[in-house]
Amino acid sequence: MKKSLCLLLAAGSLWAHASFAATPKEVRVAYSGGSQVLMLAKSDGSLDKALNSKVQWVQFASGADALSYFASNAIDIANFGSSPATAGIVRKLPVEIIGVSGVIASYERLIGKEGINSIRDIEGKRVAYPPNSTAQYALEAAISVNKLDRSKITLLPLRPAEMVAAWKRGDIDAGYVWAPFAQELESSGGHQVFATKDLQKDGYLIYNNYVVRKAFAEQYPEAVTAFLRVHQQKVDEFKKDPERAAAIVAKEVGAPVTTAANTLGGLEYPTLSEQGTAAWLGNGSQTSESGIGKALSKTSNFLAGIGEIRKRDIPANWDSAIDSRYIREAAAAK
Repeated sequence: MKKSLCLLLAAGSLWAHASFAATPKEVRVAYSGGSQVLMLAKSDGSLDKALNSKVQWVQFASGADALSYFASNAIDIANFGSSPATAGIVRKLPVEIIGVSGVIASYERLIGKEGINSIRDIEGKRVAYPPNSTAQYALEAAISVNKLDRSKITLLPLRPAEMVAAWKRGDIDAGYVWAPFAQELESSGGHQVFATKDLQKDGYLIYNNYVVRKAFAEQYPEAVTAFLRVHQQKVDEFKKDPERAAAIVAKEVGAPVTTAANTLGGLEYPTLSEQGTAAWLGNGSQTSESGIGKALSKTSNFLAGIGEIRKRDIPANWDSAIDSRYIREAAAAK
């Protein structure tokens, strides 16, 4: 009897430990300073509540910073662009893609000064871009598909804030960047020349994605699923009342409401259900042939072509880079 009681108590202790382990004390979520639906969850604390954990919000300037944070084990989940995410995966960072936070349409765009009225007009000009970002990828893709002479374009890698300063000094003629920096260039005499959505007809899928540390996801799978459900809830809130959502996000990130509205409206949002299909992350089989798998192949080959990564480092498949089980579980539980 005593032995049975001891075994029962031991089993209960193990169960309690497992339950405790299933809920992290803290989740470190990285985000850029721009407007995004995830800021609705930061504003109202709904992510903390859904995860039953303290959320530590970590802000970064570009995708390159997010990769550095992952490399130093300083964050658990991040929302950043497909191009730097691809680079990080090829460089064997222990991370995986768990969802698409938004497809980039007009959110990122090329802003030019007077005299630059089409993409062809950037030949002979000084054009800035944030290094290792979706904006760089889009700019390089635009140069390629429009058959521009790259040698005639002075390409300058600058962080977004540095780009705005260079623009105001007269050091650059154009810049490919996201909001709110794109609006700053426009308010200082610039105008839109080209938008990332213009590349969709040429087969380029450029997006922002949610990336997670594999070790975190393996230890706390329910937290990852809950995170994705909150994302969809906030997308639904934005679509139901865009003006209210823009006002909340603007206050959270310290941007004008018009900037927040422009940014939130400049992304396209595939649903959780859509993302668990072959068109996006896949249904768990043939991952490399999914929409995101094909995008990773195209992006990695492109990055290798411009010297951002080594072609020999590109994996044979993307099975370990994309994990759609969380998005599918989140969709089923919605």
